[in-house]
Amino acid sequence: MKKILEDLFDQKRLSRQEAKDILLEISEEKFSDPLLASFLTVFKMRPITKDELHGFRDALLELSRPVDLKGRDSIDIVGTGGDSKNTFNISTLTCFVVAGAGYSVTKHGNYGVSSVSGSSNVLESLGYSFTNDEDEINRRLDKSNMIFLHAPLFHPAMKAVGPVRRALGMKTFFNMLGPLVNPSRPNRHFLGVFDMNLSRLYQYILQEDGKPFAVIFNLDGYDEISLTDRFSYRSNDDDLFISPEELGFDYIQESALDGGNSVEEAARIFTDILSGKGTKEQRDVVYANAGLAIHRFHPDRSFGDCIAEAKESLDSGKAMTSLKKALEH
Repeated sequence: MKKILEDLFDQKRLSRQEAKDILLEISEEKFSDPLLASFLTVFKMRPITKDELHGFRDALLELSRPVDLKGRDSIDIVGTGGDSKNTFNISTLTCFVVAGAGYSVTKHGNYGVSSVSGSSNVLESLGYSFTNDEDEINRRLDKSNMIFLHAPLFHPAMKAVGPVRRALGMKTFFNMLGPLVNPSRPNRHFLGVFDMNLSRLYQYILQEDGKPFAVIFNLDGYDEISLTDRFSYRSNDDDLFISPEELGFDYIQESALDGGNSVEEAARIFTDILSGKGTKEQRDVVYANAGLAIHRFHPDRSFGDCIAEAKESLDSGKAMTSLKKALEH
């Protein structure tokens, strides 16, 4: 590690294999906390490279507890977090809308990073029980089209860096990795990031996978489609900037996306939206994200047609039905 740190302090970059190897060693708890903190801090001082991010991803996937979906065609819908916006749980709501429309969703997530209540927080507060049992995962998918994969149950390697990350109290490259290391290896991805440079790195990495994907970065900093500004949309074939108007929506104010001041308040907002009590702005944001996620299943359709499918799922109560079934263990 000391040699690696010396190289990094001299502005050198890690190769993909070097990045993988060092993270494998970190997972074996070979290094002291000060060395780990120094290593993590390097990537706060300069941008991470594609090879470095790819190598770290290789290591985490190799070490993760795999999930066999028995051939299901599923999508992961998740953001990096770390945008410091404290929005309501847009990506998790999007998952249930997509599931309600009849598509399998295998969401990978964790406790909140930049909001009061992350996906794990809100689902846990609603009574959802986390599992890493493969048979149970597939049973729940059959029942509700939605399974939530709580990251700590699938990534034992993360335990080695947990105390240091908490002590640092800041985003590290591990926040960048979350959406890229879903243990179920889904066929499709709809991912949000907190940084424009990171969206391009994701695009490069996911293009190599060859699976349908979209990477979203809202130009005012959100890691999802917020309808507060234009957003960057990178996919297998497109590199676009899209405005709310182009999707048929009005611009909205940031205050309309507030996620509340407690997990309990976040959960109330969550269930209100699914039960039809959400504001127009809240519903529109969910429609937009769910519609473009559905588009990853049907790239030949228009965004408008896919958004209409998302609206039908939320407005008809199918999305709420998916949640209720997911909570029946």
